[in-house]
Amino acid sequence: MVIVTTIRREVLTLPAADLGPDNPLPALRPLDEMHRIDDRDKEDLPRDMARQIGYAPLTSLLPVRVRDGYGRDRAPRRLDALVIENDRLRATVLPGLGGRIVSLLHKPTGRELLYRNPVFQPANFALNGAWYSGGIEWNIGATGHTTLSCAPLHAARVPGPDGTDMLRLWEWERLRDLPFQVDLWLPEGSDFLYVGVRVRNPHERPLPTYWWSNIAVPEECRVLAPASEAYHFGYERRLRRVPVPAYDGADRSHPLGSPYAADYFYDVPEGRRRWIAALDESGHGLVQTSTDVLRGRKLFVWGHLPGGRRWQQWLTEPGTGGYCEIQAGLVRTQLEHVRLPEESEVSWLEAYGPFDADPEGEWDAVVDRAEAHLAAVLPPAEVDSAYAAWLPNADAEPAETLAVGSGWGALEVLRGGFKLPGTPFAQATLGKEQEPWLALLHTGALPEPGGERPPGESLVAPHWRDMLETAPARPHTEYHLGVAQWHAGDRAQAVRSWERALPLAPSRWPLLRCLAVADREGGHGERAAERYAEAFDDLCRERRDTGPEWTAVGAALGREAIEALLAAGRTDAARAVWERLHPGTRELGRFRLTEAALLLAEGRTNEARGVFDAGFEVADLREGDEVIGRLWARIAGEPLPQRYDFRMRPS
Repeated sequence: MVIVTTIRREVLTLPAADLGPDNPLPALRPLDEMHRIDDRDKEDLPRDMARQIGYAPLTSLLPVRVRDGYGRDRAPRRLDALVIENDRLRATVLPGLGGRIVSLLHKPTGRELLYRNPVFQPANFALNGAWYSGGIEWNIGATGHTTLSCAPLHAARVPGPDGTDMLRLWEWERLRDLPFQVDLWLPEGSDFLYVGVRVRNPHERPLPTYWWSNIAVPEECRVLAPASEAYHFGYERRLRRVPVPAYDGADRSHPLGSPYAADYFYDVPEGRRRWIAALDESGHGLVQTSTDVLRGRKLFVWGHLPGGRRWQQWLTEPGTGGYCEIQAGLVRTQLEHVRLPEESEVSWLEAYGPFDADPEGEWDAVVDRAEAHLAAVLPPAEVDSAYAAWLPNADAEPAETLAVGSGWGALEVLRGGFKLPGTPFAQATLGKEQEPWLALLHTGALPEPGGERPPGESLVAPHWRDMLETAPARPHTEYHLGVAQWHAGDRAQAVRSWERALPLAPSRWPLLRCLAVADREGGHGERAAERYAEAFDDLCRERRDTGPEWTAVGAALGREAIEALLAAGRTDAARAVWERLHPGTRELGRFRLTEAALLLAEGRTNEARGVFDAGFEVADLREGDEVIGRLWARIAGEPLPQRYDFRMRPS
């Protein structure tokens, strides 16, 4: 009996860490993105790749906020899920956490096709911080994991091809100002989940575009792709061409064959079918294929050395299996961005399903056999036909709302008068975050806040900056205008805006902090330290309560202030900031690391060593960050303890 495809709500209960509050300070510091290369590496690259690597790399997170309020204490939590299934496959989606497909179950065999993380544990891998491992994620925006990794998406039931229902996910991606949608559907009796993706540029100017679908699979596998060469990128930030599957004496198609974390971007020849598969030793696993627009294929591995193993433990429960990632993107490497012309769109179709093939043997023969089997179970013409059948339904209006995302898309649609059939950004989704900007749009003036809350989010796109420049020049407006000018690269004008606002501002610490960042970025460390100290003093005088919002401000500003004061050699002032932090803040792992650095600066080396010996966990330790190891080397001069070893590259 064939079971009709269904979509239903479900609740997952997982050991989960709380996301906590976002960092309330605007992200003015330059983006610390690991995926950058030396210009010398571009000389030997294909011309189009070199051009796209140099095209519009992201330099700022604005207007998005950093998500660093999470910890590592996990408790059972209920997560809203949506399930789409037929008689062959069951896909489980978390609309409130980036629309991630956390499970893809092949029902006839009972096999889970993905790496399914048994916990929800945020870590600092997304462009804006919080990210979690496992499943299939949709990376849009810029090089790295999307800022929507742990954010809610809109979701709805939508009429699909052949009378089936689709599950549609959509949002407004704020780094590039682009709306996108992901449509999931399961034809009756099909072993393959189809995914239609569309990214639209409704603006009257071209914009850079980026997309990688990221699939986590168990790492005890062999990864196959139709390529004999790949571009290798490691955390030493070098991009070089290597043979596939083996080089330097190891078969890198087995994820545990690599010592360190690394990306392998397969150079799939023109005219070759686009696909990638991960198969266990028995020849069972998952395959992903697509229409040709989704050109790139990639393998990411953690490596077998202690740093990679530590990260694997960090992202899940100890004792659980590790994972690797197979990915598919618009271009050959994740260092590239492509131009999406004004008032245009790009779309494609992906297919995910179970796959059986013999993974062992000589590379070309194994790949050819696997590709022939893929052609038998899912011919390329069938994928193209499914794409053609989906495309007319991409504009279909939702039949039933299943989840609600943010209100930022509704604000942009209202401002631009955009018509986006199929992905409605309803005005009912507008909330408190959008209220002041709605007032600016309708009245030409940004309301002055009452002071009971820290400043809200800044908007920095050219159209909002233009409105701020013509609005009445009140302190709150000048603050947000300065942030927008800073984002646009007009740093001198940003400083002037913040300085103009300072004498009249009822709340000085937000402006002083912005000016401190400007000083530090300009090489004026002493003045930056002075302004940070003044900003923290002002915050301590103004702070209304010890609730989570103000505590988050104190933690964020205090952390930056101590760092700047230590850099300027002002240990007494750094200690004064430390002593005024909320007691609960000082107990956080990231602040235990700060305390160790402060003790070392004060000459109290044994006490700094004692912080390490007592143990701490920096919940928001950044991917590739070596701060713990560097500080340990200054304190102890001994091998780094394994619990602190997160190294992702050779020394």
